[in-house]
Amino acid sequence: MSSFKGSFQFTVDAKGRINLPAKMRKNVAQEAGDTFVLTRGFEKCIYVYPNDEWLVLESSIRKLHTPNPKHRQFMRTLLEMATEVQIDSASRLMLSKDLMEFAGIDGAVIILGIMDHIEIWNPSVYADYKETFAESYEDVAAVVFPQSIEG
Repeated sequence: MSSFKGSFQFTVDAKGRINLPAKMRKNVAQEAGDTFVLTRGFEKCIYVYPNDEWLVLESSIRKLHTPNPKHRQFMRTLLEMATEVQIDSASRLMLSKDLMEFAGIDGAVIILGIMDHIEIWNPSVYADYKETFAESYEDVAAVVFPQSIEG
């Protein structure tokens, strides 16, 4: 199982390649090999799944009820920009033009580790996103973590 955390600042090169931070590379499960699936995020970012984690997500997607129009819309929207890439010998991933355009990426990026996947953000888009938070981290944590977990 791959697992990621942390925040890193990098730059996308002129060919659309981005280095995968060393601290993240060491947390890619052997089962993933050098294969990743990149797709659009729920906000204006790129999701990067190592293949082992993508297969878990794909298994969940396969259980959706295709006669339901919302399920079909979700599948189409998630998968229309999905692309499988191999990490190259210089530890870089190639970002598609469609995904870069969707996320507004043209140079500097913030790379976030989000447990089972990685997110790639335009720094100004990420800053704007964080400004939309209506509640504090502490208030959200109080709702997300039930009292039984706190110990």
